[in-house]
Amino acid sequence: MSSNSSGALEGLRVVDVSTLFAGPMAAMHLGDLGAEVIKVEHPRRPDPARGHGPAKNGHNLWWKTLGRNKSTVQIDLSRVEGQEAFTRLAATADVVIENFRPDTLERWNLAYDVLSASNPGLVLARVTGFGQIGPYRRRPGFGTLAEAMSGFAAATGEPDGPPTLPPFGLADGIASLATAFAIMSALHARTSTGRGQVIDLAIIEPILAMLGPQLTRWDQLGTVQPRTGNRSANNAPRNTYRTSDGRWVAISTSSQNIAERVMRLVGRAELVDEPWFATGGQRAQHADLLDEAVGAWVLARTRNEVIEAFEAAEAAVAPVYEAPDIMGDPQFAALGTVQYVDDPDLGQVAMQGPLFRMSGAQASIRFTGRAPGADTDEVLSSLGYSAPDIQRLREDGVV
Repeated sequence: MSSNSSGALEGLRVVDVSTLFAGPMAAMHLGDLGAEVIKVEHPRRPDPARGHGPAKNGHNLWWKTLGRNKSTVQIDLSRVEGQEAFTRLAATADVVIENFRPDTLERWNLAYDVLSASNPGLVLARVTGFGQIGPYRRRPGFGTLAEAMSGFAAATGEPDGPPTLPPFGLADGIASLATAFAIMSALHARTSTGRGQVIDLAIIEPILAMLGPQLTRWDQLGTVQPRTGNRSANNAPRNTYRTSDGRWVAISTSSQNIAERVMRLVGRAELVDEPWFATGGQRAQHADLLDEAVGAWVLARTRNEVIEAFEAAEAAVAPVYEAPDIMGDPQFAALGTVQYVDDPDLGQVAMQGPLFRMSGAQASIRFTGRAPGADTDEVLSSLGYSAPDIQRLREDGVV
């Protein structure tokens, strides 16, 4: 379980009792930065994330990443003995992350006042779909519902198509970053007050913040953002375009000078002199014309030819990648984005590394996701349980 760490959060202990994605991913980010993360799961119902996505030889690949840098403990929190063990564990922690439905911890006699009684500096991050208050607080909450209720789905998709959900956990991922940010803010406040606090994070809110001023737009103009497919309502040309070798590139012209370079590159310099070309919003109103010009030029060339020409013209372009492309790209290689980690079950496993680099203490992947309860004995022993105590708890199904 133990591992040497020199990360920025070394010495911080995080107890992750959340499941699926938003909470566990927040704990993963903290673990990458050197925090000691202890993952607590039910003895007979481990985190459902262990069953999501593809597996190899019976080993879930998503969990190898999501569970990295985490010790794993199994405790039944609905049992009195389990509650006692968890209270002892929380007394040693800086942070607890949970995502049970509101009132669940209270029903288990694990409310914040109980957990912080002997540990007033404890930060409790409560991550739920709809938050701890309000009429929806007791509803099951998943990222999909947040993607729908935030306005994301309504603004995504083709103009004549249905609202579109992302094929991955977008809202959960955004919420994980917001949770990590909230935790670090609470820990910073603790340095001056000496006291922890409770964080109430609703997954419906962080993704809402990423969608721009849609609320202000409605308040002031009474309009909503329409579905525009890959186009933008704010600039053009902006789309994905097929190349002659059957690949795709994405082109953006968010700034005026880039838009002018693109049109000169594709041989349509006369469009730059049109009065409507002067602003992104006006260009977006002529997206059909601009897409036709850019699309025809791109379709006559291979992807490499397009990228080389755009780079020479200092215009903005990117290839549309899938995983094999990412793993072979020199920029990702320079950043160290793809890291290879030794795994006891699968050998060396590739996964994305930490989200950024630091000039001082570095983030790192020290080990991959572990089996359920792999570290139960070690953690309970550190909390004062004897070997016979642990054996009795195991026989009783508490751990």
